[in-house]
Amino acid sequence: MTSTTQKPPVWFWIISVLALVWNAMGIMAYLGRAFATDEMIAALPEEQQAEFLVEYPAWYTAAFALAVFCGALGALFLLIRKKWAISMFVLSALSAIVQHVYLFINVEGMSLTMPIMVMVICIVIVLFARHSSSKNWIS
Repeated sequence: MTSTTQKPPVWFWIISVLALVWNAMGIMAYLGRAFATDEMIAALPEEQQAEFLVEYPAWYTAAFALAVFCGALGALFLLIRKKWAISMFVLSALSAIVQHVYLFINVEGMSLTMPIMVMVICIVIVLFARHSSSKNWIS
């Protein structure tokens, strides 16, 4: 049995592009953290400098990388209308959840707003990709 894809509505493309932009911002955050020099850190406000002094375990950094790069791949797969988007977004969401649960448990005085927003957006994007598949917008 072969499945045929249906033409997606305009809002599919809008959400797919927004997902790509969101994950591109995540990649920028990851790269900024991974490749920040001492001079760059010294130029930041004190409260942001403190974030760079925290040593995270290697698996945390790997989860961060998986979350943002798999999310970006998922968005690209959505834009080319491939079901691989679902797998990439699920891996991205699981990685983001692991990463942020670690922060909730181990970092005191942290604002919960951004981590919760990240996890909710990840889950919504997974649901959107699954919905797109059920509507045969991706194959």
